Amino acid sequence: MALMTQIKEDYQSIFVDEWSPYLAAVLLVLVCSVLVASGGFWGVFGGIKNWGDWFNTFIGLGDVLNISKDLASPLENRLSIMDMCLMIGAFSAALISRQFRISRPPKLEYINGAIGGTLMGIGATLAMGCNVGAFFTPVTFSSPTGWAMWIGLLAGAFIGLKLMLWIMENITWGTQAPEAAQMPGLKKQAPWGGVLILLLIVWWTIYWLTSENRMLSTRALYIPFGFAFGFIMHRARFCFSRGFREPFLTGEGEMSKAVMLAIVLAAVLFSVLFSKEVTDPYVGIPPSFWIGSLIGGLIFGVGMILAGGCATGSLWRIGEGHLKLVVAVFFFSWSGSIFSGILKNWDVLTREDNLDLMVEQTMLGYQAWMPQMFDGWGWTHLATFSIVIIWFLLVRYNEKTEKFTVL
Repeated sequence: MALMTQIKEDYQSIFVDEWSPYLAAVLLVLVCSVLVASGGFWGVFGGIKNWGDWFNTFIGLGDVLNISKDLASPLENRLSIMDMCLMIGAFSAALISRQFRISRPPKLEYINGAIGGTLMGIGATLAMGCNVGAFFTPVTFSSPTGWAMWIGLLAGAFIGLKLMLWIMENITWGTQAPEAAQMPGLKKQAPWGGVLILLLIVWWTIYWLTSENRMLSTRALYIPFGFAFGFIMHRARFCFSRGFREPFLTGEGEMSKAVMLAIVLAAVLFSVLFSKEVTDPYVGIPPSFWIGSLIGGLIFGVGMILAGGCATGSLWRIGEGHLKLVVAVFFFSWSGSIFSGILKNWDVLTREDNLDLMVEQTMLGYQAWMPQMFDGWGWTHLATFSIVIIWFLLVRYNEKTEKFTVL
């Protein structure tokens, strides 16, 4: 009897009670480290844009937007696989914890989601990545590209919150929540459904890994990576958007500090991998420093506030059952595809070799890597840690004084 009680308590603490965001930060870095050591990197927008490309091709806009005739399917695109599995991981975690609910917001929130998703698509196109691929990954890869987007995201989050407050004060249409806003979720069956999904993910990974089809075998590892990201983020309710939003909204800074912890840990671990030439850092650095990153971050920051979630936050909350985020991600993918096509037709996203720096560049910027700029890791780590410390001190000061809140 005592053993069963202990098992129930362990189940409650692991699969039901909310995890610490700091634990999530450590776990996410560990998953990212394995991914980087395997020659990959964590990105999200590329997969979401792939979905938009397929939709635009389906409705006849493929030629207009110059979408490739050989467009990879969502089950061939590496980032698309991770994005889908991220949602599946969050869905599994929500079922196991009995927290899955179909949540219907007021009508106005669908419009906010559509506008926010559209802005995120435009911002991610300019930055050549979302809050993960153009902020977190470049920052942890020791690129100033991510810090340029960080500035844009902070400014965008502040502007977005101001805009949201104006909407709340001046628009009354569509603000009433529908009856039964939360439709009945799964109860007794939910935990077993989540476990079944986990087992299916294991089977899917093994099936592809042992396939004679080289394409499938090389993409098999992206399945558990994506699942792990979604499961961890749901269990801790880890959200990059919240890390930028909450200090301005409530003064709370725990998620911001968790993001900082992840940056510091990953930056150190990845520098070891890069020093040993385990992988090429430039695979995860977009050629958008600094104009594309800064402006893209600003627009993306406004969008993620209106949408109610960033790229990863929107995906894992879809797995939890939030219909507003379904709308946001649809417009995110659609606008990202459309705007990318427009900029490609204008040659804005055309990549060229910068022979002086030996990197790729576009009209929006170039691939900037601090160890190359500073001729070593010493000044690189000093720059990274200095920015994180300044960010930490500002967040701690705001927690005490609420000087930067918009309310």
